[in-house]
Amino acid sequence: MSAEVTPPVSIFPAIMCGGIGTRLWPLSRALFPKQFLPLVNDTSMLQDTLLRLPKNIREPVFICNEEHRFLVAEQARQLSQNQGTILLEPQGRNTAPAIALAAINALEKDDDAMLLVLAADHVIQDTAAFHQAVEQASVVAQQGKLVTFGIVPTHAETGYGYIKKGNEQNSGAFDVARFVEKPSTQVARDYLNSGDYLWNSGMFLFKASRYLGELAKYRADILEHCQQAMTDVEHDLDFLRPNKTAFLACPSESIDYAVMEKTDSAVVIPLDAGWSDVGSYSALWEACKKDENQNVLKGDVISHQTTNSYIQSKNKLIATVGVDNLVIIDTPDAILVANKDKVQDVKQIVEQLNNRRRSEAVIHREVYRPWGKYDSVDAGERFQVKRIIVNPGAKLSVQMHHHRAEHWIIVSGNAKVTIEDKTVLLSENQSAYIPIGAVHALENSGESPLEMIEVQSGSYLGEDDIVRFEDKYGRA
Repeated sequence: MSAEVTPPVSIFPAIMCGGIGTRLWPLSRALFPKQFLPLVNDTSMLQDTLLRLPKNIREPVFICNEEHRFLVAEQARQLSQNQGTILLEPQGRNTAPAIALAAINALEKDDDAMLLVLAADHVIQDTAAFHQAVEQASVVAQQGKLVTFGIVPTHAETGYGYIKKGNEQNSGAFDVARFVEKPSTQVARDYLNSGDYLWNSGMFLFKASRYLGELAKYRADILEHCQQAMTDVEHDLDFLRPNKTAFLACPSESIDYAVMEKTDSAVVIPLDAGWSDVGSYSALWEACKKDENQNVLKGDVISHQTTNSYIQSKNKLIATVGVDNLVIIDTPDAILVANKDKVQDVKQIVEQLNNRRRSEAVIHREVYRPWGKYDSVDAGERFQVKRIIVNPGAKLSVQMHHHRAEHWIIVSGNAKVTIEDKTVLLSENQSAYIPIGAVHALENSGESPLEMIEVQSGSYLGEDDIVRFEDKYGRA
């Protein structure tokens, strides 16, 4: 049951959708990172973030990049919620500028707007405790304070920054004595034992105008560039594009360094709500329900004398015998086996993949597009086979290829196919051939998903061999 935030205030959730989650490879990849994955339950982490919002706050403001814009829009649409505003950063500039963009946008809708800054990839198991903390923070923020949420630590964690509590206020909030960086193991133990320190969650609540005022005081250069970028906004379908030139000139800085560590108005509210940033497989194991052997088993898994492990299969049977403390992840194009105590180093594998320019660092075999998705079933030197799903009413761009021909075979559904100046309707077991250089388009003209097999052949089969002439999703 979602709680109401009282007293009634105009709170806009500002949901930060950036990040790649390299330590959760091969599940999380650059073009489909962890915030869009159903890691803990059947909904994605972004959707969980939306579902736990208190009922009577305003529509969300999403901050994401170009590559993820349709993922954000589609996952919000699946919940039948108000999609809100999707702000597209031309390039990541850390949290201080991103939040400034959201604050400026919110103030255009309400002069007294408040921002509830949240990450799209956090787990919060106790929704009621979260709502209570938001309600408490809203009262404090209306008094002009910049509120951050500090997580009550459960163990001596070295992977998080910490916040030292200062004097307690009547509201139950504490002055921020100081922010501290990720500590060593012994220092983390000292912090835990003292009871004076909280984990830095990166979540905030404050008046949008108050944040911009403090940003003007301490980092006027960041505010100036963000204001310029938002003065010249391009509206693209459901997306807002701040001016690229102005935003790229903006310094990259976190909100902690830019404002929170400098302002005398920072306060922290302790939050004890089963929080995790799910930054690694060990954290994911902690956040998931475990069996009697302390295993998390997902997919087709058979285990014997296996303990304390996280095992997930996408396509094939995984069988384990006599192992402990392992992470085993199977995806269609990669398998990860790691000691659970070493999962922080998974990012080193991603670094090696990037150095070798391997696609497994960036994309999955199954790739999502605004019109649906495709799965690269097989590939050779001069051919590639894809299984393509096109959503009802969706349409691929009007396009052509310089280096490849394509053969489409309809498996189920109905397709409206245009090749040069000829349009035909195709159904199950019918096919079409698109020669090299032919301008073509495909549309799902039915009310059910269109499934087809695409066979590409030619001297070059890369996704960049696409010349778009028209596109309903703004990619032309």
